[in-house]
Amino acid sequence: MRAVEIYGFRDDWADDFRRLNEEWLERYFRIEPIDARVLDDPRKHIIDPGGQIFFAIEGDEVLGTCAVKAAGDLRFELTKMAVTANAQGKGIGRLLLDAACKWYAACDGECLFLESHSSLGAALARYESSGFEHRPRPFTSDYERADVYMEWRRPAPLDSA
Repeated sequence: MRAVEIYGFRDDWADDFRRLNEEWLERYFRIEPIDARVLDDPRKHIIDPGGQIFFAIEGDEVLGTCAVKAAGDLRFELTKMAVTANAQGKGIGRLLLDAACKWYAACDGECLFLESHSSLGAALARYESSGFEHRPRPFTSDYERADVYMEWRRPAPLDSA
């Protein structure tokens, strides 16, 4: 078995970004207008405004993806996290989440947030174990399915004294 490696966005992986997200959205919910816009042109809606999309690759197979989208006012959204069904349970989601949080921590952002749904227990547990905390939603969601709002803040530097 080859090691899974995490890479940043490449235009030739845009179809994989769509495929992976459509797979889970259609399994659990439906593709909403906001999803369709982002999946139609991830470069325009995520990369060009200052975000990043990560891909989990094993050999030449794209197994998972996760995006960090600039949301204005120094806020970033963790979004479009998906791992193909036959690769779930192998720690790929954790690798993607760690890469996204590390990327965000290097930014000058003030808040990394996500929106999810209470029925996605495994995903929520992963977010919680990575330092995301449930918070009151400070805005109206663009997603009909979102009933969970969480934030992750950059860890404070360790005191070296």
